[in-house]
Amino acid sequence: MRVLLALGGNAMTAADGRARPEDQVAAARVAAAAVAGLLAREVDVVITHGNGPQVGNLLVKNELAASVVPPVPLDWCGAQTQGTLGFVLTTALDAALATRGIDRRTAAVVTRTVVAADDPGFSRPTKPIGRYLPADEAAVLAGHGQHWEDRGERGWRRVVASPEPREIVDGAAIRALVDAGFVVVAGGGGGIPVVRAGDGSLHGVEAVIDKDLGAAQLARTVHADVLVIGTDVPQAVLRFGTPSAEPLGVVPVEKMRAHAAEGHFAGGSMGPKVDAACRFVEHGGTRAVITDLEHLAESLTGDSGTVVVPS
Repeated sequence: MRVLLALGGNAMTAADGRARPEDQVAAARVAAAAVAGLLAREVDVVITHGNGPQVGNLLVKNELAASVVPPVPLDWCGAQTQGTLGFVLTTALDAALATRGIDRRTAAVVTRTVVAADDPGFSRPTKPIGRYLPADEAAVLAGHGQHWEDRGERGWRRVVASPEPREIVDGAAIRALVDAGFVVVAGGGGGIPVVRAGDGSLHGVEAVIDKDLGAAQLARTVHADVLVIGTDVPQAVLRFGTPSAEPLGVVPVEKMRAHAAEGHFAGGSMGPKVDAACRFVEHGGTRAVITDLEHLAESLTGDSGTVVVPS
């Protein structure tokens, strides 16, 4: 069995949201232990991860230094966090595998994802990122070509495009490493967004790819049997937060789409995870799972988590 495990960006921080280096290293050790448990069962694992908190930290550095040095573009921020988190995760994995006596090598691939230059998201940026700033500080960054919006009393916030992932540029390299026995970390943050010019060349763009939709694309690219979307809850829930809340177990994809259409899953949290799970199954995946790391192993047998299966 080949599994694509998608770790949320908050899975790489402390429980209270802090993202100091020591917090991220500690969180990586927890994730690595769970992955090592799967590898001990002879499950092939490819790992991707979110990077929202880490990119947020880089954006703060951009803001603080904007009057001194030019801000680093958003695609560069994605590349930097992929490199850093790839290093942290592979180091934690090496230690976890050595503890279990598992002879597997690890590798991290800085990964580009193609988006369409004419994606509607570029003309209508809607994805808020980073922190709120007063008007004068936002104006400095807007002067560098960034798009900022007035959000009322809280201040101004940067808004960027969130285009659809179309293709994993580095998919062949990732597959080659996986087929050679490596445990690969790739596609962090949905991938570095790039567009393909008429001459075939690639160019980074200021955008953020949804990490869960990027994970579904990567899962298909590496020919995964199962997509596991890691989150901080054991299952998706209907009527969340109400007395009639209903945790979901095994659900046919058509039924899951119906639940989503009824508005059960919040757009900024569970909604993209459900969409990604459905897309993976609709494109031929055996099943997709939404669960937390604690229930990771049981979820692969359908005994835990929300499991989306073909209708």
